[in-house]
Amino acid sequence: MVKNFLIATLCLLSTWTYSQEINIEGSVSDIDSGMPLLGVNVIIEGTTKGTTTNFDGEFILRSVPTDATLVFSYLGYETKKVNVAETTDFTIQLQSDTQALDDVVVIGYGASSRRKLTGSVSTVDAESIQDLEPLNAANALQGTTAGVSVTPQSGSPGAESNIRIRGISTNGDSSPLIILDGFQYDGGLNSINPQDIESITVLKDAQAAIYGSVGANGVVLIETKTGKRNQAAEVTYNTYFGLQQTTRELPLLNNLEYALLTNEKYANAGQNLPFPDVSQLRTNTDWQDEVFDTAAIVSNNVSVRGGSENTDYSFSASHLDQKGIVAPEKSNFKRTTAKLSINTDVRDFLNLSANVIYTNNRSQGINSFGLGSVLFNAINIAPTIRPDRFNLDGTIDLGNEVANPLAQIANTFNDFESNRLSGSFQAELEYIKDFKLTARYGFNSSNLNNREFFPEFDFGTSKVFNRPFNQVNQNQQEFYDYTFDLFNTIEKSFFDKELDVTFTLGMTAFRTHGEGLFGARTGVPRNSYEFADIGTATGVGDNQTNGSFVSEFRRLSYFSRVQFSFKDRYLLTGILRRDTSSNFGPNNSTAWFPSVTGGWIITEEDFIGTNDVLNFAKLRASYGELGNDRIPNFLFLSVLSGEATYVLGDEQNLTNGQALGPVANPNVKWETAKKLDIGLDLKLFDNSLDVTLDYYDNTREDLLIPFIPTSGIFGTAAPGSSAPTRNAGTVKNYGFEAAIGYSKEVSDNFSFNINYNVSTINNEVTKINGAPFLEGGQFSVGQLPPARMEVGQPIGYFYGLKTDGIFQNQTEVEAHPSQRELAGVDASPGDIRFVDVNGDGIVNQDDRTNIGDPIPDVTMGLNLSFTYKNFEFSAYSFANLGSDIVRNFERDQPNVNMLSRRLDRWTGPGTSTIEPRVTTAATANKLFSDYFVEDGSFLRIQTISLGYFVPEKALQSVGISSLKLYAKVDNAFTFTEYSGYDPTASTGAPIGGGIDLGFYPLPRTFSLGLNVKL
Repeated sequence: MVKNFLIATLCLLSTWTYSQEINIEGSVSDIDSGMPLLGVNVIIEGTTKGTTTNFDGEFILRSVPTDATLVFSYLGYETKKVNVAETTDFTIQLQSDTQALDDVVVIGYGASSRRKLTGSVSTVDAESIQDLEPLNAANALQGTTAGVSVTPQSGSPGAESNIRIRGISTNGDSSPLIILDGFQYDGGLNSINPQDIESITVLKDAQAAIYGSVGANGVVLIETKTGKRNQAAEVTYNTYFGLQQTTRELPLLNNLEYALLTNEKYANAGQNLPFPDVSQLRTNTDWQDEVFDTAAIVSNNVSVRGGSENTDYSFSASHLDQKGIVAPEKSNFKRTTAKLSINTDVRDFLNLSANVIYTNNRSQGINSFGLGSVLFNAINIAPTIRPDRFNLDGTIDLGNEVANPLAQIANTFNDFESNRLSGSFQAELEYIKDFKLTARYGFNSSNLNNREFFPEFDFGTSKVFNRPFNQVNQNQQEFYDYTFDLFNTIEKSFFDKELDVTFTLGMTAFRTHGEGLFGARTGVPRNSYEFADIGTATGVGDNQTNGSFVSEFRRLSYFSRVQFSFKDRYLLTGILRRDTSSNFGPNNSTAWFPSVTGGWIITEEDFIGTNDVLNFAKLRASYGELGNDRIPNFLFLSVLSGEATYVLGDEQNLTNGQALGPVANPNVKWETAKKLDIGLDLKLFDNSLDVTLDYYDNTREDLLIPFIPTSGIFGTAAPGSSAPTRNAGTVKNYGFEAAIGYSKEVSDNFSFNINYNVSTINNEVTKINGAPFLEGGQFSVGQLPPARMEVGQPIGYFYGLKTDGIFQNQTEVEAHPSQRELAGVDASPGDIRFVDVNGDGIVNQDDRTNIGDPIPDVTMGLNLSFTYKNFEFSAYSFANLGSDIVRNFERDQPNVNMLSRRLDRWTGPGTSTIEPRVTTAATANKLFSDYFVEDGSFLRIQTISLGYFVPEKALQSVGISSLKLYAKVDNAFTFTEYSGYDPTASTGAPIGGGIDLGFYPLPRTFSLGLNVKL
């Protein structure tokens, strides 16, 4: 009896236990459209156990207690809870949350709904960044953001990019302010893992006045990814492998073509031929093929994100290994990152958060740009020279600046390493209802260690690369900066909630400190990189050097912002910031930066009514003053210079000494940017079409101009001295922007979206006090600077001779004004005919004029993506129109190689009106003129990607919730008339940019990858 009772009891208990846990299958869709929702969080309330929906909106959740409550949450939709015990049908429909759909945009020291935004702001979201998967986060802005231009500093691994917002407005630093998770970030963007980024927001107008003296160049706000509340830990692994190659090789002469044209050069000058028997040529070296290579790139990224009801967390780690397409064994970049983010509600009124990012960058590099770079040598060295001729003595004379590029690579040794720890700690306290106090501490700490070794080596007689002794250079630097923000935010409603007011008042303190040591020593044992260290080198004498530096900068700021919204249709924002900067002179220690923005939501007016076409319309305008304190330190102080030499004593000995350096300017101050913007935001056709239109006018005043002669100051011609740097210039940029986006769900299986943006740029220098112009840049060797900043012209325009074809015969030469002053010889038939611009009857350097500029007239971006069933496709492209570029990678020595265009040279009357004759004799043909200026316009298909989501049913047995396989091509196609490697080639300098000195081209990359979610 007892035995039977126990058996029955156990059976009942087992049945009861089994009934407490069940497996649930269901689906989630949009209540209005019925479309399935991908990625909906399905969590057992009170736990972290859960799952997410697949591509078809379906989910499976195992071992769910029968008394549990499931929580369905999804961005842009209202959260829904379902009691398991009350239903067996888990076909869930979610209602869109109109408040959530009104995107929140970060605007600095706060956020605003896009609906109520009154400034010109553009945002790139995580989805676009994931599609592009750029190596550098800056490149995610190219072609996706109207008015933003991104140009690479080089195509070499790990190279940074230059970001310009609405043109170039200064002859100094034009880089925008970078704000990372709320704090100022002055590190390179190549130190940030793009897959850690949630969004990138660009403030382009007076909205940036909240940042005062650092906001003139625009502001880029980067928000990194965090965890999600009420979500079980989600593990994501992303990886890809790619092969990189050059997109083009320049059409150079082969050995026979080279020998024949070189012979023709000498013959035209009446000299002996260097190749009297071209049939004996044996060597035909393709030097570009020798230096270019196919290079690998590998990326791995893993992340864990999740959270409970009160806390969310995120951890990620990544490693990137990129080889260079030129000498990959000597040109490479490795980046390792780790990021931790924690956000918790300690109490209902107190939130604490922390974000910490660690980055280790290691790289090796070659001379990749300019006179003497590897590609410069590969272009100019003769094809008749064998690759193994490291010393060029006994070969044809190529001048002092051209060497064997393979010898150059073999004798290049360096390594660079940087470690950076960045982060922020934040506390938010709601001490009274609607009153919130925020305290945030942001920091950057970095150290850099560089080592370079120059072995003893002879490249050939008189080569500038020659090293009669070896030398090791070492450099160690440490930088630390912090930002402390303390601000109060008040949000109140009045008049039955018809008037909403948000008021922000706060302060911020910023300090940066840097110090470094550097040294150089000869006598490295065994002439080997293995022993290249200052500690082991044994050299003595004049070539042993060392030095150090210490830098310090501080800024203290107070700011306020008030935002009004009346009847949800009339919007007004006022901003005021006060900055005190250690860079300002004592007579201008404090700056004030005001701005005002306003908006009118037209569709809220009764006279508009409800219609199916116009869903939303907002007219907005802004005006404000911002500053740029990125000026050299301590211009208000005079420093001693060690360049002075004195004659002392009866024996009149020369003695090195010191003298007063550049004259101090106690009135030096910030550059002031006055920004006007008028814009219109539209949503049409059931919110499927977005249109944003803007007119902007940015005037930069008080530009810092160096070395301007100043009344009452004498002695500036002394050694080491110079006239002071003054605020004395004005530059104006204005133009139009348009951004159009259309998205459509055609069916359950097919949806697409397309985005287009266009921006026009007009740039003009309107004032330079005390100087007729500034000049800069480099063209060839020993020539006048090719670029200028001058009133009435674009900043950095090209200043050179204007051509008018080729002299066809001696009659034309004699009928034209004399060109003898240009090169000391008269022109001959076949030479370039230059225009006598000033009409004085003589062609000389006074006839130089505007022959182009590197600033594009129009920039555009076109991006397309669509999904069909489990397939996903995206393509990103951008274009620059109207920019000019200087071709400056051809050395003007008699025996260097040439582009194949020279095969179409002038050889007699009527044979060419473009390409001049070839000769070793002195001519003016090599002088800087529009012959060397080309149209730099281009269209680039930046990224093409095709992905496939493996069906979830095929993944259930292996515990994977999502698996995407994809193939991608980066830098796929470039359509341009430019004859160089890359039309984006530029030094990035405001005066002297747009000059191609042998640019390391951006590689084309073919990659395969996968994204896995567990």
